[in-house]
Amino acid sequence: MDENTKQRNDDKTNQKKKDKSRDNFIEDLKMEIASELGLVNEIREKGWDALSPRDSGRIGGKLAQRLKKLMK
Repeated sequence: MDENTKQRNDDKTNQKKKDKSRDNFIEDLKMEIASELGLVNEIREKGWDALSPRDSGRIGGKLAQRLKKLMK
């Protein structure tokens, strides 16, 4: 394997790790918000798909606000 191929493979591996880390962070943040809204038990019992569109929107809106605040 030449050096360029090895570097590309390393870059792909690093990107996958970053993506997984970011995804885990967002999932944790979603659960934190759901807990604050009193929805965590419903999610644990029935899953995310059982949430009403209104509740999903509340979580999504708060998630967007927090991510925006963190990006500053």
